[in-house]
Amino acid sequence: MSTSNDAPGGAATEQANVQTVIEARIDPDENTEDRTSDIGSEISSNSSVSSSVYEFRIENGRKYQTYREGKYHYPIDERESERLVNRVLDLGTGTGLWAIEFGDEHPEAEVIGVDIVPPQVEFVPPNVFFEIDDIDETWTYSKPFDYIHSRMMTSSISDWKKYIQKCFNHLEPNGYLELQEADLFPQSDDGTLKPDAAIIQSCENVQKACTIFGRPFASIPDLATIMTEVGFEDVVLTKNKWPMNSWPKDQHYKTLGTWSLENYLQGIEGWTMPAFTKGLGWTKDQVQVFLIDVRNEMKDRTIHAYWPVYSIYGRKPVPAPDGTKSQHEN
Repeated sequence: MSTSNDAPGGAATEQANVQTVIEARIDPDENTEDRTSDIGSEISSNSSVSSSVYEFRIENGRKYQTYREGKYHYPIDERESERLVNRVLDLGTGTGLWAIEFGDEHPEAEVIGVDIVPPQVEFVPPNVFFEIDDIDETWTYSKPFDYIHSRMMTSSISDWKKYIQKCFNHLEPNGYLELQEADLFPQSDDGTLKPDAAIIQSCENVQKACTIFGRPFASIPDLATIMTEVGFEDVVLTKNKWPMNSWPKDQHYKTLGTWSLENYLQGIEGWTMPAFTKGLGWTKDQVQVFLIDVRNEMKDRTIHAYWPVYSIYGRKPVPAPDGTKSQHEN
């Protein structure tokens, strides 16, 4: 288990050509007995992002970025967005809801959702299509994409560099790849999540099983470095915090933690049972007994744990003026 040392107000750093943004420290609620929370309000993304990333200038009636000015010469306004988003690929589409919502918001775009199993959806916008495919195999798309979205794919990817290289090769110049991934191991900033906690043991066992299956969990920050190695530019990594339960004082994080807890309690047996029985040789009863302690810790509001959740995006550069391909395309 690792421990975060985030600055009180969040931080932005640059390392290995990656702009890194870390969400602020979360203060705990002193009332540890109240295990309920109002989840009526909709959760929205909340991150403490360096203001320089979002600064812009107006020139000849168009909006341009000022972050790393001179490296990207195209507009960043709504007019340009509408021009760019023509073909979108959603990798590991799962339920298909992201692809459907994106298709609703961008009716001018063709959205393709891909997964190894079909999503169970009834109503799909006319510009959204779902395909069954194994993304570890050769991709056969004849036309490149303007935006590729990939979410919660670790530990489904056997070779992340090959995967990111495929994304790079199938993007238009100035197209974007976005990765959204969560760390397997939760963290705490105040030491209330102990190294011998049942939650940590469960994560260690999942990691062991997935390694045996040939699908180990990746170090998420390393994916940003791989993106730069493959050839992406203007790579930005944002680290957010999803509380384990409703322990935070801030209402936004309290609500997010309530949702996280419900999701985890409902899904933990489905995640661990095949990993522990097929990978580690446990019996069904052994798994169920072990999960009693895990669930109890999950609900313990004196444990101020959270999952690091990352958003990483980068842009494929424009080819050289002579029309030659990038050295990174292969």
